[in-house]
Amino acid sequence: MPGIDESLLEAMRLPGARGASVVDWISGLALGAVGDAPGGDPEATAAETAELARLATESGVLAPADAGPGKEPPVQDLILTNTDSYHLLRFVTTTFDSTVFLHLWLDRTDGNLALARIRLAEMADRLVLG
Repeated sequence: MPGIDESLLEAMRLPGARGASVVDWISGLALGAVGDAPGGDPEATAAETAELARLATESGVLAPADAGPGKEPPVQDLILTNTDSYHLLRFVTTTFDSTVFLHLWLDRTDGNLALARIRLAEMADRLVLG
């Protein structure tokens, strides 16, 4: 079972990967980062993507009908597209509080969003924190 560093290196092997990180969406801190970061600052990227993740997970409108306390995060992943790249945030379900997500920054020309989404979900399922 891979840890943070191994998972990030695996994410960077995806076609078009520009950068990847594991972020705690409560604190906004990057638990690990590799590659480039949008704007050049991995900590600022972590804080800003954490805010997006927090908004999505705390939104009652986006929650599934069976969401409730003690269940996994109400959102599985978020996909943000812009003119030259994709940002994919995949929430990691853990045995404790599930406040972590994987962030992949993917080049729009060279990347395959569908493949990245599938592989990131697999990585999130195998990720060992601690």
